[in-house]
Amino acid sequence: MKDAATPRIVDRADWERARAELLAREKAHTRAGDALAATRRRMPMTRMAPVTVVSAGGPVALRDVFDGRRMLLVYHFMWHHGAPHEKQCPGCTHTQVAMNDAVRAYLAARDVNYAVFCAGPWAAIEAYRGYMGWTAPWFSTADSGDALPAIRNGGDLRCYLREGDAVYQTFEATARGVEAMLPTLQLLDLMLYGRQESWEDSPAGWPRDDSAGSWWRQDGRPIAQWARSAATSA
Repeated sequence: MKDAATPRIVDRADWERARAELLAREKAHTRAGDALAATRRRMPMTRMAPVTVVSAGGPVALRDVFDGRRMLLVYHFMWHHGAPHEKQCPGCTHTQVAMNDAVRAYLAARDVNYAVFCAGPWAAIEAYRGYMGWTAPWFSTADSGDALPAIRNGGDLRCYLREGDAVYQTFEATARGVEAMLPTLQLLDLMLYGRQESWEDSPAGWPRDDSAGSWWRQDGRPIAQWARSAATSA
């Protein structure tokens, strides 16, 4: 990257003018996002058929995954059956890195419980969860049948509301909608060279990789695994 192109150099006054112009666009973008969120809050909801998932204690009804809270945020983790830890989904692994105890506590303060659903068998996904050191609750949907709608575009996010014993789906996000789980991307978007992916509109000479998410894996395993002390022996 040391030989990558750089922007033109200007004095401070010109830089501040350019920054002010961009800031006006950023504020408009923020307001547009606020308006979109307002529309999202006015979406109708649809009632879920009875669903049972599996945890360490055995079968659990979907309504009990809420853990006493009114709302539930679920990430559906892609699972590669029979694959070793280093071959599991790097994108889904990336999403879970930020979902630590503190983040989940902030969600809980707004009556939101967080959980991960995965189509792998319980023993396999619990082993991966433990290997990664994650503390969020995981549940296997391997035996849930067709009660949960099929996952589209890889891992996805789904939002639920509980009213008594009834559970309703209020929202879902797929593909780039899941970027809400990836603060790394939001930070890279602030940096000069961005995500360095081929789809981005960047000036000539800016470094870029060949595809979205290609950098989530390094030296044969998801990057997040290299932070684990046991990574080299798994």
